[in-house]
Amino acid sequence: MKRLLYILIGMSLLAACSQAPAEVTKVDEWPAIYPDYIGVTVPVDIAPLNFNAADEHAEAVYVVAKGSKGGELHADGEWADFDVDDWHQLTAQNRGGKIAVTVCVKKDGQWRQYKDFDIFVSDAPLDDWGLTYRRIKPGYEVGGDIGIYQRNLHNFEEHAILTETVVPGRCFNCHTANRTNPNRLVIQMRGEGGGTMIQKDGHQTWVETKTDSTKAAGSYSYWHPEGDYLAMAVNSVHQSFFTGTGQRIEVYHQFSNVEVLDARTNELILSPLLQMDDLEIFPAFSHDGKWLYYSSSKPCRVPAEYEKVKCSLCRIAFDGAKGRFGEVVDTLLNGPATDKSYVLARPSYDGRWLMYCVSSRGNFPVSQNDADLWLMDLTTGEHRELKELNTPQSESYHNWSENSRWFVFSSKREDGMYTKLYIAGIDEQGRVSKPFLLPQRHPRKYYRELMDAYNCPDFTKTKVEFDAHEAYRQVFENRRAGVKVKM
Repeated sequence: MKRLLYILIGMSLLAACSQAPAEVTKVDEWPAIYPDYIGVTVPVDIAPLNFNAADEHAEAVYVVAKGSKGGELHADGEWADFDVDDWHQLTAQNRGGKIAVTVCVKKDGQWRQYKDFDIFVSDAPLDDWGLTYRRIKPGYEVGGDIGIYQRNLHNFEEHAILTETVVPGRCFNCHTANRTNPNRLVIQMRGEGGGTMIQKDGHQTWVETKTDSTKAAGSYSYWHPEGDYLAMAVNSVHQSFFTGTGQRIEVYHQFSNVEVLDARTNELILSPLLQMDDLEIFPAFSHDGKWLYYSSSKPCRVPAEYEKVKCSLCRIAFDGAKGRFGEVVDTLLNGPATDKSYVLARPSYDGRWLMYCVSSRGNFPVSQNDADLWLMDLTTGEHRELKELNTPQSESYHNWSENSRWFVFSSKREDGMYTKLYIAGIDEQGRVSKPFLLPQRHPRKYYRELMDAYNCPDFTKTKVEFDAHEAYRQVFENRRAGVKVKM
């Protein structure tokens, strides 16, 4: 019996080895693969970069991934499907090196071998557990099977945090953790039964942030680094539609102000400089909490004058010890003067960089085809377009990893309709690596069958623990803690 077992094992190994093509024609060009992972830089322990042959008529692929510092993986079949543990071992072994990938594609019964390409493995770790994001159909109705999900970056596991099946008919978004740490988490819900959910160390509190002194409830939140304050925009969101043009939709705000909520006392901290007729939106605290960045535009008759919306990038001092704003607004980038719109400022957590969106108009960049990502060096004030990752379609909604060596952003580069998530690395000099699409086990099948767009991605250092049943109870009991304006 033992001898028979050895024979069977040997036959199975021989069968596995027989998958390598015997006769191939070498082609002096890069392989066409989906996703395009040629020349990307990845962190150790990222989920395997599985890929398909871009040609849908391809019959099979045979792939060898060989590390510059050792290790080798093989994958064959309908697509390149690497074992998760083996892939992690290969990337760990080649930290600071590269992985050479040989791709053979079978079509019409003939095998073709293409030029090897490299995947670079960064020295910089990505220690965050995963990503959070909202998935939503790219339609324009309120609600409609939306959900906030989290994804383990080291494998292909996705978990729902809160979906519309739990709270039917509700529209929610604007979720954010405190500098990737989900022990401080906020989720905001619009419309009937809406409110701001603040979760501290697993305990949910639902707050009604609308007061007689403010125009609406808060949204577009951002945590102060100490976790005591929450910056919010107070606005109303509207949509207008185009016909006969390449532009589908314009999203605009009829009013918008910025305020800060003291999450310990449920007091709103207001500044007269941020409560005027100008539209202030997308607040974000600096890495040390001493500044609040935001975008500001002059009021226009929207939607008729939608092309006149030009946002400047501003900042105002904030004193966390006293819970009050400064008395001067600094304009870092002047939108009307440059005929541009600067929005969604996101400072890196190490205090070095400020990343933001630039478009020709508007304050909602995901709906602007020309929205691009730019980077400012906060030590010098120099800024530049990130040409190495921008495309003719919208790039927006970016956030940093905890160590500020990686960032995630959403892009419509594939089809102009669906936003998908891309991750890129950045070094000490501000050089950005080629971004890679969020890996999936069977990428073409997954992204074709998923009729959702991704938005508002953010890193989390650990898995988010969230009680959806408690959220249901809180939403439908409609009990909200009130807030008051700090005098």
